[in-house]
Amino acid sequence: MATEIINIQKGSQEGLALDMSAEVLKGLQSATGGEKTLPTMLLYDERGLRLYDDITTHVPEYYLFGAEEEILKKKSDEIVAAMHQLTGGLFANEVVLELGAGALRKTSHILLALSRLVKEKHAEASPITYYALDLEQRELERTLGGISLSDVGKSLQGKVATRGLCATYEQGLKFAESGALHARSTAERLHQASHSPFKFSTDRDSSPMSGSSASDSSDAATSPPSTPDDIAPPLHLLFLGSSLGNFSRTEGADFLRSLPLRPGSGDTLLIGMDHDNEKALVEEAYNDRQGYTRKFIMNALKGAGRALGDENLFDEENWEYVNNYDVAERRHEAFFKAKRPHTVVVPSTKETISFVQDEKVKIEQSFKFSEVDAHTLFSESGLRPIQRWTDSTERYSLWLLERPPFMFPLLSSLRACSSTGELVLRKPYSSSPFGVPSPQDWENLWAAWDCITRRMIPHSMLMQKPIDLRHICLFYFGHIPTFLDIHLSRLLQEPHTEPDAFKFIFERGIDPDVDDPTVCHPHSEVPQKDEDWPSLVSILQFQARVRARLLKVYQEIDAGSRTLTRKVGRVLFMTFEHEAMHAETLLYMLVQRAGTGTLPPPGFTPPPWASLAESWDSAPEPAESAVTIGPTTITLGHDDTEAEDEALATDVAGHEFGWDNEHPKREVHVNEFRIEWRPVTNGQFFKYYVQEDGGVAMPASWVEVDGEMHVRTLYGPVPMKIAHNWPILTSYRSLSKYVQVQGGRLPSEAELRVFFEKFHSGYEGGANVGFRNWHPIPATTGEARSGGKGGNGGVWEWTSTVFDKYEGFEPSVLYPGFSADFFDGAHQVVLGGSYATIPRIAERKSVRNWYHSKYGYAWISGRIVYDV
Repeated sequence: MATEIINIQKGSQEGLALDMSAEVLKGLQSATGGEKTLPTMLLYDERGLRLYDDITTHVPEYYLFGAEEEILKKKSDEIVAAMHQLTGGLFANEVVLELGAGALRKTSHILLALSRLVKEKHAEASPITYYALDLEQRELERTLGGISLSDVGKSLQGKVATRGLCATYEQGLKFAESGALHARSTAERLHQASHSPFKFSTDRDSSPMSGSSASDSSDAATSPPSTPDDIAPPLHLLFLGSSLGNFSRTEGADFLRSLPLRPGSGDTLLIGMDHDNEKALVEEAYNDRQGYTRKFIMNALKGAGRALGDENLFDEENWEYVNNYDVAERRHEAFFKAKRPHTVVVPSTKETISFVQDEKVKIEQSFKFSEVDAHTLFSESGLRPIQRWTDSTERYSLWLLERPPFMFPLLSSLRACSSTGELVLRKPYSSSPFGVPSPQDWENLWAAWDCITRRMIPHSMLMQKPIDLRHICLFYFGHIPTFLDIHLSRLLQEPHTEPDAFKFIFERGIDPDVDDPTVCHPHSEVPQKDEDWPSLVSILQFQARVRARLLKVYQEIDAGSRTLTRKVGRVLFMTFEHEAMHAETLLYMLVQRAGTGTLPPPGFTPPPWASLAESWDSAPEPAESAVTIGPTTITLGHDDTEAEDEALATDVAGHEFGWDNEHPKREVHVNEFRIEWRPVTNGQFFKYYVQEDGGVAMPASWVEVDGEMHVRTLYGPVPMKIAHNWPILTSYRSLSKYVQVQGGRLPSEAELRVFFEKFHSGYEGGANVGFRNWHPIPATTGEARSGGKGGNGGVWEWTSTVFDKYEGFEPSVLYPGFSADFFDGAHQVVLGGSYATIPRIAERKSVRNWYHSKYGYAWISGRIVYDV
């Protein structure tokens, strides 16, 4: 039986030919004397695809194919399992679409793994349909026909149907977005694509909090997720072969952003990406000594001639193939180089195109990806890594990605994440990433806050205290909008949003003394009985009114009826970061009940723990455990005087805001010291804990399950063998004892800041902050390839510096007790940022957090320093 090929290019072939002709002419007619180019698509005609197949078969220097095939051979079952983590297994009528399928030799490993998901053969329709997208119908017929007649095809029968889609990327993706790939027949597919666009949903289940009251004892988590009839099954995209490298950096992000992946739906993208490897290795990969690559490249001259009306227009004897790898740009380029001066005449127009000797015409570029490149690309594309697999030579990676319900873009990005999980353009109110947040930044933050509060806290937990030293969960629903409303009322000199009484209940949280919980800083008086608390519905209605009030301030600024002064900007900054910090506080409370109450993060693919642990355990270790730094001088803090807000009222655009303990700038001399590349791990601390045999308290981040030690996560406890390489989360007192036993001490604030400034990779370099993950990961600092730069695993870090008043400190006027209330000698400065710290806080070098030295619930680790 012939393999079904859907050709959505039919009827547009003439237009495509005209487009190609125009593209060829445009690239060769460089009016400004710039570089001449030919479209890369010319390489991939029917003959070109077969020549490329020869490269992958006969050219060992072309390491990309072999590296990717190695990963797929070893890890295809693991990859397919990770693709199905969010849906919990196979979903009926799933679709897998491969962009630029080629010969399918590598893809066959994924197809076989998919078939192993299907326990029984289906006589009528296979539960999974694979579509190979390519430009040439005859090549699709050849490759898919070969698969169906092979042993692979026999294994797929009744389990995975294989079809072809003859189209460009753009055409194929529009076809997929229409939902037509999920239709049962060709006629239905074509009809649906042209007449009935599919309605995609951004949610697979309903909010457990909508329309409920605090007194409702029912638990929404027990209700089955809603599955409306028009929700499409998952779509899994494959984009292998490092084909994305053919796009420029900007074009690549635009392309990935355009993919029809629905936020939080179980849709995934498996993408291959070549690393930023050595120049000689890359250049030989694209110009082998046997000449296979040259033959592949030179074939494009015939395609260029055909596009202009004469296949022999560009005489191969006039050209040679040359290539170059630009290390700084991490870009390989392939060129035709003119051997002699000559002129060609376009048959249809009689127009002449002249080439001088040694002139280059670029036919292809292939960008390579450093860690920064990869994470920048994903952030700018609205994608989140689920897992990554690397070949044995560490030259190439396969990434499995999803579009999450929300994410935090890079600080340099022009975009923010909307409440529906899509990236939208920001309207900047500041040139500083640490200036005035935009309305889109607020929407981004609210998406995170609402995910945590409305979808991770079941009704049964609203009146509970996951940590005795804190308020009940419901308090935080009301505290955030109340804090914002109070400061808006003071700023605008307007009444509070109704109900006015909320300010007496929700103004300030509780911060008890760890040694004596009866001793507290000033805080709101809250109801003592469950029935006396406001209902959840009334709190959420209040929240909506306050949010609208905030957005009205921006509307007035835009309309010119309100001036954006330094004071207005400070209130907007302060209330924004206050909400962000409380999201983290609420999460480290909720993790104490994860697995026994707290719901896991909805719409984010649960971690494939076994697969991740295997990759973590095989990751390279630093050649030495520590690095020597100094002596040196470090600048702590920044200049941001709240007292100058009136005098410098209009100096807002480039101003960097901060909290009162960040001001002013001050120089600190640091003596030479030796510091561990990575924080103390769970595994290291567990060994110490066992040796002490009760002499040290069990960290609050651990829990015993059936007699075995586990580590708490928001997905529930995981065995120590999974998390043994993560940074330990424990109190300053406990960690201080450990590092002393190891012959060291904890670093001072200045020492740790010096280390961070030299070796912290930052959010764009893959640091585990901004909800990139919902759990810690092993630290990556100290690897030779990156010059030692990396992340600390997604934790704050303790310092030996006591949080106290210093020369030049001025308490905040807007929030006088923010820092000063904790100058009691019992709190330590912590630096860094956890996996739930938003980037603008984690990346601002002046930020100083603090916690009580005996407080063990916050996500804080530490590393050992040795005196030299």
